[in-house]
Amino acid sequence: MANIKSAVKRVQTNEKRRAQNAAFKSDLRTAIKIFNTKADQKDVDGSKQAFLSATKKIDKAANKGIFHKNVANRQKSRLQQRLNEISA
Repeated sequence: MANIKSAVKRVQTNEKRRAQNAAFKSDLRTAIKIFNTKADQKDVDGSKQAFLSATKKIDKAANKGIFHKNVANRQKSRLQQRLNEISA
């Protein structure tokens, strides 16, 4: 355990941020899974709504620094390709 006061505070801050990031990532993965299930069912309208929700969360994760922007763009691209396949 850290002895210096600022180090103790930093440990607490890191733990708090780690928990927040984990919760956000979990919510993001859930949104992507919802999109994938709707895409598997060929539900075009539901997929579009789920796609918008998932991309919004992916963008927010990139802005917060949880994901690198290239990772976020790659994930959005893959979701868009899947949406285009079922929409065609």
